[in-house]
Amino acid sequence: MIIQHNIPGLNATRNKGIVQGKLKKSLEKLSSGYKINRAGDDAAGLALSEGMRNQIKGLEKALQNCNDGIALANTGDGALAEVHAMLQRMQTLANQSANGTYNTAARQNLDFEREQLLAEIDRIASATNFDDIPLFDYGDIPADTSDIPVYSGGLDLQIGPTRAETLAVELYHMGSKQLLLQDTDFKTQSGANDSVDMINKAIEAVADVRAAFGAVSNRMEHAYANLSVETENMTAAESQIRDTDMAWEFTQYTKENILLQSANSMNAQANSIVGQILSLLQ
Repeated sequence: MIIQHNIPGLNATRNKGIVQGKLKKSLEKLSSGYKINRAGDDAAGLALSEGMRNQIKGLEKALQNCNDGIALANTGDGALAEVHAMLQRMQTLANQSANGTYNTAARQNLDFEREQLLAEIDRIASATNFDDIPLFDYGDIPADTSDIPVYSGGLDLQIGPTRAETLAVELYHMGSKQLLLQDTDFKTQSGANDSVDMINKAIEAVADVRAAFGAVSNRMEHAYANLSVETENMTAAESQIRDTDMAWEFTQYTKENILLQSANSMNAQANSIVGQILSLLQ
């Protein structure tokens, strides 16, 4: 027995400190929900988790972009649906005017409605936009008899977390001139007959642009579904790396708590040895 150093007490205190450190980390994991709270917990796991988190944020933003793209395509299609309805009305008026039973005054009234319909088509073409992005801005672009409608450019929609994952949306000038309707005329029977073919071509052109919007919308819906699955799987993988397994950690916490209580008891026992030595000296 020695009195210069309390070796059993030092040993008990050292082990108590180790257990207290483990218990502190266990409490941190249980309270934060993460098993990696700092690089020292798992350096490789932290680097992998941070990379995954960056990718997940990109996927989440791509999901929002897809929704915006779908809304843009639906906005364009909705406007052109009304243009289609007006063109079909114009076709009906042209067929009426082409009928020999209508006199000059009646044809003048039919032509007045034609002018109003064309004015509304131009208004829709100039006013339709998505968040101030014009979809059919026809401006002063002249009619091009070789191309109906006239291409006005496109938008690149970001539908993925990387630079390469984009979808191009083509936009067209959709004014009455670009639909080659400026020469329609219902004031005469021959003019009405000629107008029928012009209106039919315009209807086909609008249908083509609507089909393009529909194709873009459908593709983005599939892209959205794929991104949703990818985001879910990536989040699950990141969770496996970084999140605390609460059941397992509670088990560890209970074990360390028991060890701490045991260490406290042993520390007290080690300190009592000094008292036993003093009793021998009495």
